[in-house]
Amino acid sequence: MSQYQAGSCNIGGGEIKRRQIVAVFGAFFTLSSLVGFVTQDVSRSARISIFLPALVFAIGFFQSRQKFCVAYGFMGTFNFGKMGQISKVQSPEDRARDRKFALKLLGKAVLLAAVITVFALFI
Repeated sequence: MSQYQAGSCNIGGGEIKRRQIVAVFGAFFTLSSLVGFVTQDVSRSARISIFLPALVFAIGFFQSRQKFCVAYGFMGTFNFGKMGQISKVQSPEDRARDRKFALKLLGKAVLLAAVITVFALFI
């Protein structure tokens, strides 16, 4: 999609690439943390710290796959132009759909990060 779709698409190509980069960095830090935990025999309580890089990965991943920015969804904005060139969503109904979808996407990211964290606790 190359245009705004309420509740399903609020970012274009440049913004999607930015989120893909975030996902790659989050995946790198998650995996490197996991390797460090295993090789250094880190305590279970310290392994909970993997949640943050896992959340960065999950948010970047879901935003890039869904072509939807969570922050833009909550702010009622979208961007299909140059980076930083955001536009305001005019319709209150569309803003409500965007907020609902942003909340759903954020929930999916938190759930994935929690699953990764539980995995890290038990390996």
